[in-house]
Amino acid sequence: MSHLPMDIDHDQRRDWFTQQLRSTLNAEPGWFNDWFTGHLNYQIEHHLFPTMPRHSFSLAQPYVKSLCSKYSLAYTEKPLATAMRDIIRSLQRSGSLWFEAYHTPG
Repeated sequence: MSHLPMDIDHDQRRDWFTQQLRSTLNAEPGWFNDWFTGHLNYQIEHHLFPTMPRHSFSLAQPYVKSLCSKYSLAYTEKPLATAMRDIIRSLQRSGSLWFEAYHTPG
């Protein structure tokens, strides 16, 4: 569980904070998900605070959610199984693109 894929556009006028929120999402928090993913289910907080220790992401999450609510910004979370399915689909798409571009028969 590394980066959760999101379809984004390449609007260069979007501010950094908003771009971080639009480019990733979280898997829902909980004791199992936090343990199983090594706290990397907090991808939004990880992108906003890349040098913050992972075990602190859950402490930052309420502040980030509050800020998003205040400015009407989407804060996206999915169940862990859904997030993992999305990762596998994204890897399949990437692998197919690579294969089509670089595979030479023979």
